[in-house]
Amino acid sequence: MSVFARLVEHLADLLTPLFHASAAAAAIVLFTALVRLLVHPLSRAAARGRRARAALQPRITALREKHAGNPQRLQQAVLELHAEEKVSPRSGCLPSLLQVPAFFLLYHLFSSSTIGGEDNALLGHRLFAAPLGGRWADAMADGGVFGPAGVVYLGLFAVVAAVAAVNFRRARRTIAEQSAPAAAGDQVPGLAAVTRVTPFLSFFTLVTVAVVPLAAALYVVTSTAWSAAEQALLSR
Repeated sequence: MSVFARLVEHLADLLTPLFHASAAAAAIVLFTALVRLLVHPLSRAAARGRRARAALQPRITALREKHAGNPQRLQQAVLELHAEEKVSPRSGCLPSLLQVPAFFLLYHLFSSSTIGGEDNALLGHRLFAAPLGGRWADAMADGGVFGPAGVVYLGLFAVVAAVAAVNFRRARRTIAEQSAPAAAGDQVPGLAAVTRVTPFLSFFTLVTVAVVPLAAALYVVTSTAWSAAEQALLSR
């Protein structure tokens, strides 16, 4: 973790002439962008997978009609079709899973009072008036909702809510467009539950931003906004 701390400090030093006291926060945003660039090829592959799954829907509908009285055979046939066409029903999860280590690195880095036996100097950095190692509860205790730190969180919540609303509408529209064939896709184990929950996932980000250190919250907000823009571009 000390190596990662030095990386963040070095990025902050480079950005200080532009962002001054908020340079470490800008470094986290830049680090997030670099992570997203690294996983972008996987995001493109996931988008191709979504298009491939959509192309399979007519064949899945035919399988559903053929095996209407045998749910187990239908499930097996759908799985075999995905395997035959080399299409994974869960391929879209990989880009998100690969970002988890980066999130937890930031979480632990800004939750630790010491690094390598020395005081964690990063905890003294801020995003405007809000400490990067602080949480929303700390901001509420120090000035309330409209206090200096509270206003920073209000801005983050506004960004997350706007992105979540866009993602919710997009997910609901996609599910509605594929509602009939999706019933057959529900035979893939676990896919039905994922389909029902997916439109609401972005709103859970609000909870994450509220409970994790501000540095980790910045990562989540930046990554979520990147995902929304990336999906809009890749779905064209």
